[in-house]
Amino acid sequence: MAIVLADVGADVFLKIIFNDSWPAGGKNLTLKLYTNNYTPLDTSVAGDLSEAAGGGYAAKTLSNGSWTVSVGSDPSDAAYAEQTWTFTGALTGTATIYGWFIVDAAGVLIMAEKFDYSLTPAKNGDQLRATPKFQLSKGTPT
Repeated sequence: MAIVLADVGADVFLKIIFNDSWPAGGKNLTLKLYTNNYTPLDTSVAGDLSEAAGGGYAAKTLSNGSWTVSVGSDPSDAAYAEQTWTFTGALTGTATIYGWFIVDAAGVLIMAEKFDYSLTPAKNGDQLRATPKFQLSKGTPT
């Protein structure tokens, strides 16, 4: 599936770019996994996604300045190093992972992606890998 930039996340980007206004709490972003079978929309908010819990799961901090930004070609992009979750067993509650989402320090949804597959960690050592990547294009007017 495609990565979706949430409207509220676009607002955060505009404030950062044009007003140098970072959210309270700092410049780092947080990468989380979600467990409800939900397809992100541009109108989505963080509350629409149920964060994974249990089974050794922990959200990942994406440190500002650690993204690789590639410019000069269309589309330009920013990518973070591949992130790996190694589970210790089954998740609690809803046990299936459907995608990832990124929030800022204030908990505002920036972007999300539903996987083309789902994963249900069941045993110690099960892994999930994801590479957060955000692309901007000049686009084609419609």
